[in-house]
Amino acid sequence: MKYENAGDILPEKLLKEIQKYAAGMLLYIPTGEEKRAWGEMSGYRNQLQRRNMMIRNKYAKGMTVSELADEYFLSLDSMKKIIYSKKNDRQLTYAPTVQSAVKYAEIGMLEEWIQCYQLFSRKAAPRSDHWLQQEYLCFGVVKFPLRLIQLDGIELGKDCADEADEADEHAAALPPLLIQYEEGKFHCIEQKEMLASLKQRKVNAYPTVIALKEATDYKRFMKHYGNALRFIKDE
Repeated sequence: MKYENAGDILPEKLLKEIQKYAAGMLLYIPTGEEKRAWGEMSGYRNQLQRRNMMIRNKYAKGMTVSELADEYFLSLDSMKKIIYSKKNDRQLTYAPTVQSAVKYAEIGMLEEWIQCYQLFSRKAAPRSDHWLQQEYLCFGVVKFPLRLIQLDGIELGKDCADEADEADEHAAALPPLLIQYEEGKFHCIEQKEMLASLKQRKVNAYPTVIALKEATDYKRFMKHYGNALRFIKDE
């Protein structure tokens, strides 16, 4: 390590203050990063946390240790350690509800909740070409006015047989709407029956996740709606 003359680097006032405590001494000045946990600087630890949460969710939904080990290219012992870990490291349990989505969103893992929703609740094919398999930025969960959503392909007079047909008092057990914003318009891609049922019940605003892909769409969305929509918080 190369030593430098503090007089050549530090401002005069700061140098005089340090001299009161350590004149003539050799000092090591830490960079401020030493106390960060392993992997935090590179983001690798965060990636592992996200992966491990998905593994535990898949195991809870019926996948075996062997199936998960094959999918993630890990040994059986490594997979068991992840699944049976006692550490409280973002171990949220997935549920197809607004409350569950909000909890994931508050720790920055909304995309993981959406992936679980697609895999376990909507039963979407893992390689299907729906919007969640593409690289979208997810904004939410927010209270969103349903009147802004385009009604293309949605029959409001139809008797819907979807999860949204539950009584109003069970609304807390429903998932948020997943809406795509593109070229200044909001589109319902995945949950048309649910949206139709909400409109039939004259629901004005409902918890929603907005997906934005293009940079121009993101700028336009933030300009017109970014500060107007209210985030839903976990209570």
